Formats: sequence, C-alpha cells, structure tokens
Amino acid sequence: MPKISVLMRRIVAVRAGGYCEYCCCSEQYATESFTVEHIKPKQAGGETVLENLAWSCCGCNAHKHSKIKGLDLETREKIALYNPRHQLWSEHFEWSDDFTQVIGKTPCGRATVDALHLNRFGVVNLRRLLRSANLHPPE
Repeated sequence: MPKISVLMRRIVAVRAGGYCEYCCCSEQYATESFTVEHIKPKQAGGETVLENLAWSCCGCNAHKHSKIKGLDLETREKIALYNPRHQLWSEHFEWSDDFTQVIGKTPCGRATVDALHLNRFGVVNLRRLLRSANLHPPE
C-alpha cells in the first residue's frame, strides 16, 4: 500500500478548505491536528488515492477508524457512512437551530452522526464559542 505523500496530504487539506469533512470543525481553531483519512479503510481494501481520502479531525478519524457502515437509530438498519467524495454534506446533514449540533437528515446522515460522534462534547463547545464570534457555521 503506498504511503500518503506530502503532496497528497496538501491536496486533501486544500480541497477541504480547512474543515473536517465530517463534523465541519475548523482546523484553524481545533485543539488537535488534522489527518488524512481513508474513506474506505485500508483494512476493507481501500486504496491510497485522492478519491478515497478525506481531511478529518482526530476525533472523527478515531471514531470512524475502520467503519464503513453505521446504525441508523431511526430505522435500526446498518447504513453506509457518509462519503465526502460522492455525497454532499448538505443533503445528509443540517445544523440545529443554535448551530452547535449536526443533525442527520437521512439514514446515512443519522448513522454517520452516531458512528463518528459528530456532536462530541468538545466539538459542540467549540461550535458554541465560534458561533458567538460569528465564525461558525462554515459557509
């Protein structure tokens, strides 16, 4: 398996615009560094190619790990997780009224919110602070 090159890492980071492609946390204000994440994990046969790489905060990356499916708590079905290369964030997620919580609009969105813990305590607090400074949500 090829390693992620410095150039690939830079392309993935720039493509994401400085935000986690899952929870939309801003890299600029994050307390931990971001990483390149395999959308389809290497353990599941995912390749190290730009089409299979996403920019992820450490929290989302740690919770996703090798998952490719999650449980939609509404339908109780196993559903493929959100793929930022093939799906639009706005089709599967929306913000709560106060913009601190990510809400899944579809089975895929709900499964991803649950599996990746998109509303982790620290991320919700960060969103609240950034919102008060008019720096959240991202456009």
